[in-house]
Amino acid sequence: MEKQKLSNLIVGVDEKIGVGRAFLLGLQHVLAMDLYIVPIIIAGILAMDTGNTAFLIQMSFLAAGIATLIQTGKGIKLPVMQGPSYIPIGALTAIGSKLGLGAMIGSLIPGAIIIALFGYPLKWFAKLVQRFIPAIVGGTVIAVVGISLMPVAMTGIFTVQGNVQHGIIVSAVSAVLLIVCMMLAVKLKKAGAIIRLTSVIIAIAGGTIVASMFGMVSFQPVAEAKWFSLPTFMPFGKPVFDMSAIFTMLVIYLILLIETTGTWFVVSTVTDKELTPEHLNRGAVGEGLGCAVGALFGGTPMTGYSTNAGIIAVTGVASRMAIMAGGVILVVLGLMPKLMNVIACIPGAVINGVFAVVCVVIAMNGFKVIQNVNMNERNMFVIGLPILLTIGASVMPKELLYSLPSFLNYIFSSGMAVGAISAVLLNIVLPKEKEKTAL
Repeated sequence: MEKQKLSNLIVGVDEKIGVGRAFLLGLQHVLAMDLYIVPIIIAGILAMDTGNTAFLIQMSFLAAGIATLIQTGKGIKLPVMQGPSYIPIGALTAIGSKLGLGAMIGSLIPGAIIIALFGYPLKWFAKLVQRFIPAIVGGTVIAVVGISLMPVAMTGIFTVQGNVQHGIIVSAVSAVLLIVCMMLAVKLKKAGAIIRLTSVIIAIAGGTIVASMFGMVSFQPVAEAKWFSLPTFMPFGKPVFDMSAIFTMLVIYLILLIETTGTWFVVSTVTDKELTPEHLNRGAVGEGLGCAVGALFGGTPMTGYSTNAGIIAVTGVASRMAIMAGGVILVVLGLMPKLMNVIACIPGAVINGVFAVVCVVIAMNGFKVIQNVNMNERNMFVIGLPILLTIGASVMPKELLYSLPSFLNYIFSSGMAVGAISAVLLNIVLPKEKEKTAL
């Protein structure tokens, strides 16, 4: 798919950067990721004790690091950070509570293998994307990703533990610092480039300092954590392969693929790298292997994080070396719980303040992709209705959501999934108007 240049990069995807610089930039990506949220939610629903909860978080960091190295180094070969997806939470907790943790892990492995096979040797994935996800759908999915994540960020701000007013102030300071850094980077020259490169760290550090003034920062978990802990293969015992659970997760994996394809479109847009069939098929292999790693180490399915694509747009650095350095940092954190807990101690108000700005960047990149689309009635509905449905799913009352059949509950729990699926379906169902050609 040919596209105009939309990015303003300082460092390109395949450009080499120094090791120190790579790790500094990789650390920004790690700091901005909320990797611990998904395992905490799953552990809470399954009533895990403190030890198993900490272990689940640790394994999520380790699996995310390995999956990032696989995807960015050998898979799609684009700067894509991997992390646990929110989409499977409802399905996984339902399976785990009814059939046990063994069945939960067993339900993940077949789907991960099938995703990898879609990439190679079958080479079906690129054909499916090219057939069902043209530019108008890809741009809409990017916008939907950003819009669907906005309520997550805002809810995190308004539901912060402790004093809500203090949480709002901390989030606002973090967001304003990031915006100021981005604007200064445009105005200044050499100094602007340095500010842009470190903008996320500046925003997180400044927000954390303000949070500490309100007593919102506690490093007690760091003191209690071990320095080193080896991972455990199959930590919840032998996987149990229940056919109903496997079929449920196969459907969830299809939705997950739409989500991750949206992330790849974001990365493609902010890096000016075309998504070729080779990229797509290799990406499917990387996604499948990453999900398998997550399952085998007791984690959850790994997927591309659109948040980090937004950080690339903010910093202007798209180097794969920086992302792979982030992957190495995640692996180290997964092996060293004490260091991992330092990241986890950054207040949620700080992370969500930065996260909210990044969501805006992601959504705007989606609108850039579709800015040249002919806005006839059909295309307006293909773009507009998924956004409406995304917002609708995000604000759906919980009692209505829980009253739905399990399968629909899984889908409507994610505004991102609803918006992405509706964009694909509307583009297929709505009749296309004949384009007028200039003579």
